[in-house]
Amino acid sequence: PSTRSQWRESVANHRQAEKRNRQRIRRQAHHRHFKTTMRTYIKRVRTAVEEADTTAAQGALKEAVPMLDKCAQKGIIPRKRASRLVSRLTLAVQRIPQK
Repeated sequence: PSTRSQWRESVANHRQAEKRNRQRIRRQAHHRHFKTTMRTYIKRVRTAVEEADTTAAQGALKEAVPMLDKCAQKGIIPRKRASRLVSRLTLAVQRIPQK
């Protein structure tokens, strides 16, 4: 749905409440972009781990870690969740059996 239709659905009765609703919609869109990008990076690491491709997994991990840190820094995900994800992904990459 477009943002304009969401504004109309607002039940706000005061100007400040309408403004907060507009801000919420913008923030949701901004956070949605970061969350979906973050999930994509995580999926790349996990698929490389499942395929036992060490170089691809390490490369994907190098891309995923800064993205997770950035999302935590911006408050999109909690810092401890980012730390936990980084830890688990790193362990998964390290446990890939060597050929």
